[in-house]
Amino acid sequence: MIRNDFLTQTIARLSEKPEQGDEYLEQLQSEVCGVVLVYGDPGYDEARRAWNLNVDQHPAVIVVAEDPRDVVAAVRYARQTGLGIAVQSTGHGVVRAANDALLIVTAGLKDVQIDEGMNTARVEAGARWGEVLEKAQRVGLAPLLGSSPNVGVMGYTLGGGMGWLARKYGMALDSVLAFEVVTPDGRLVHASARENTELFWGLRGGGGALGIVTAMEINLYPVTSVYGGNLFYPAAMAKQVLTRYRDWVQTLPDAMTTSVVIMNYPPIPAVPEPLRGQTMVIVRGCFTGDVEEGKRLIDEWRAWCAPQIDAFRTMPFSEVASISMDPVNPMPSKHTGAWLWGLTDDAIDALVRGGVPQNEPLPLVFIELRHGGGAITRYDGEDAAFSHRMGVFNLFINGLTPTPEARDAFTRHTDVIKAQLQPVMTGGVYLNFLEGEEARRRTQDGYSAEAYARLTALKTAFDPTNRLAYSYDIRPAQ
Repeated sequence: MIRNDFLTQTIARLSEKPEQGDEYLEQLQSEVCGVVLVYGDPGYDEARRAWNLNVDQHPAVIVVAEDPRDVVAAVRYARQTGLGIAVQSTGHGVVRAANDALLIVTAGLKDVQIDEGMNTARVEAGARWGEVLEKAQRVGLAPLLGSSPNVGVMGYTLGGGMGWLARKYGMALDSVLAFEVVTPDGRLVHASARENTELFWGLRGGGGALGIVTAMEINLYPVTSVYGGNLFYPAAMAKQVLTRYRDWVQTLPDAMTTSVVIMNYPPIPAVPEPLRGQTMVIVRGCFTGDVEEGKRLIDEWRAWCAPQIDAFRTMPFSEVASISMDPVNPMPSKHTGAWLWGLTDDAIDALVRGGVPQNEPLPLVFIELRHGGGAITRYDGEDAAFSHRMGVFNLFINGLTPTPEARDAFTRHTDVIKAQLQPVMTGGVYLNFLEGEEARRRTQDGYSAEAYARLTALKTAFDPTNRLAYSYDIRPAQ
């Protein structure tokens, strides 16, 4: 419970001259076009809410920005008062709760402009991928969005961005041409391969630890239709499906991006009757190219064993969300993951034991392995801070965790799974698939040693006081 004098106490603790706090706040309110909120104001609770309902954060001040100038004013206010700075747009991917901090909400920066002649888009920080996808598809183009169009463009991209076009065109960060960014000292600058090049390198994979990105320019790609969907097999076939999947992906062209999932569907009305309360093993895929070639690749599964449900089809790329079917409503959840160099028989057994319920429900919803390679590996590791491009499979485990007890049970269960997978782990992690304390604790594992040292040097240059301490744990050199 936050007391009514929350803001006053916070500024008193952080400022040498507490009586100036109200003056600074009044100045901030006069400078921004958006909204400035403190505890008790109408809209405060809505603005502080994250998509993951496990996150319960209580910022000292919230600035709901309408344009980059609002972000600049907010950053300067944080410097005046000594507040740390947290940022969110859609509320996805909160790494560290913004308690006692200035929270900058960029959801109001939603402009999306498509340049059909250049095959590019300029996208502001508050836009969701669905908004970019809709406008791009009107002119026959596609962005490198992820599995859910409901996710915000910026956090996804700054952390990597592994979507259904990844093996064909690379990670989302690989499509970035330029960033518009507010630095921790309150300057609005541009970063690209020609301007502020070291910052440009660090932002592509470094998360939000170096600056507040207000817009980016990205490449778009000529994709209008794909052959994609899901093949559903019963849980009893999990080992056979994973074993066949391991062999099958070694033969795939780069145009086919796939994953395999062990899914425990909850027994709730929102789940279709054939899946409600069931555990299924699912082969997912998206083929970008000649539809007949994509169909031939999936026919190999149909010939091997007819699925219980066959949902592969030719679809407009605007319907790509139907492949992963990610939830769009906020919920309490927890997830974890790791890069794997491959799958052994023992690793498959560990995944089946960990993902398929035996005599009682498991504390997780699904285990997914996303196949890497292709264009992901063709980018030079020196081009961006993002590391571990050579991982063959990207492991993602998710669970519904509405209580502390559920969160603890999820952690214990997934710790066992990961311990059993240790022989096939690369040691690296994909930070977009971690959250909270684990993302902070394992930040260094998200990068090569060289990339992390370079990020630390960048942090020292751009944010020596670690004002942006609410993203990945990249600290200034001591």
